[in-house]
Amino acid sequence: MPVITLNRLADLPAARWDAMVPAGQPFARHAFLSALEESGSLAPNSGWQPEHLLWQQDGEMLAAIPGYRKMHSAGEYVFDQGWAEASERAGIRYYPKWLGAVPFSPVTGARLLGEPAAAAELLANLPAYLAQHHLSGAHINFTDAANHPLLSGNPAWLQRTGLQYHWHNRGYRDFQDFLETLASRKRKQMRKERERVAAQGFEFEWLEGAQVSEAQWDFVYTCYANTYLVRGRAPYLTREFFSLLAEGMPQNLRLVLTRLGGQPVAMAFSLVDGDTFYGRYWGCLAEFDRLHFETCFYQGMDYAIAHGLSRFDAGAQGEHKLLRGFEPVITHSWHHLCHPGLQAAVENFLVDERAAVLQWKEEARQALPYRKA
Repeated sequence: MPVITLNRLADLPAARWDAMVPAGQPFARHAFLSALEESGSLAPNSGWQPEHLLWQQDGEMLAAIPGYRKMHSAGEYVFDQGWAEASERAGIRYYPKWLGAVPFSPVTGARLLGEPAAAAELLANLPAYLAQHHLSGAHINFTDAANHPLLSGNPAWLQRTGLQYHWHNRGYRDFQDFLETLASRKRKQMRKERERVAAQGFEFEWLEGAQVSEAQWDFVYTCYANTYLVRGRAPYLTREFFSLLAEGMPQNLRLVLTRLGGQPVAMAFSLVDGDTFYGRYWGCLAEFDRLHFETCFYQGMDYAIAHGLSRFDAGAQGEHKLLRGFEPVITHSWHHLCHPGLQAAVENFLVDERAAVLQWKEEARQALPYRKA
C-alpha cells in the first residue's frame, strides 16, 4: 500500500487524528498542529511545508507521522546544518528533506502515531517515498520511549542523542520542601533570588486557557515576539496561533502574568497534560533583576507542586537550569539519509557524538545543587 500524504491537517477530522495520539501528548494533537498551519506560522515562505504521512487499510487510518518538507534546518532544535554544509560541499543535495517533528517545539513525545504494526509498515515504506519525491532523507526528532522499539536496531535509522534539563517533583509538599533537598549554599542562593524579586513588588497571576482574554493574548504575543526581536530575529509564531490554540485546547494552556504596580510587565506561557508541565515561551517588556528565573522556573515549580505534576520540561538548552535543580535528560532523534556515503559519514560522526553527550550528562550531574548522599 502506498504512503498517503496530507498537506493540511484541517482537512482531516480532529477525532480521527487524535484517536491515534497517546494520552498526555498535547503537542501531537490535532488542535496544536493545525493551529500552526491555520495561523500562518507555517506559511509557504517559512520553509515548512506540511507533509503528514498516513497509513491506511480498508479505509481505516492505522498510523501517521506528523511531518514537513523542509528547505532549511531552522526551528528544529536538532542541529544538522553541519551535515547539510558538508553534503553540499561534496556535491550531494541536502534540501529538500522530510522531517517528522512538532515545529518549533523541542519536546519529547510520540511521533509514530497509531498501531505499532502499522507504524512499522509506514517506516518500512518511507525510503521508497523519499526516492519517489526526490527527498534527501528523513529525520524524526524528539521521540519518546514508546517509539524507540520501532527505530532502534533498524540499520536504516541512525540514532542521535542530545541533552535537555527537566525538573522532577519528588512529592514535595511545597517549595520549601524542595529547598531542603539542596546543599546549604545553593538553598540560600535560590531563596535570595526569590526574595529579591518579591522585594521589587512583583505580583503573579495564573490563568487557564479559557480565562485569558484576547487583550491578554495580545500582551503574550508582544512579550513572545520581543524575545526574538531583541536578537534581531523574526518570531516563528504568529499572533493568531495563540488564539487558535486557546480555542482548540484551552484546558491544556497555562499562563502566568507578572505585574508591577498593577501593570503587566512579563509572562510565561506553558502547557500541561498528564503528569507534565511544559514551559514554552517567556517574554518581558523591560529587564528586571532575576525576574526571568522567578517567572519561568520558580513559578512553574510552585504550580507543579501545588497540582501534583511530577515533571517540568522547560525546553531546550540552558545550562543555568542545572543550578536550579533541573536534571540532565537524554533526548533521541533518528535519521535516514538516502545517499549511502552521507549515511556512512553521519553514522561515524554520531558514534563519537553519543559518547560526548553521555560524558556531558555526567559532568552536568556534578553541577546539580542537591545535597550529596
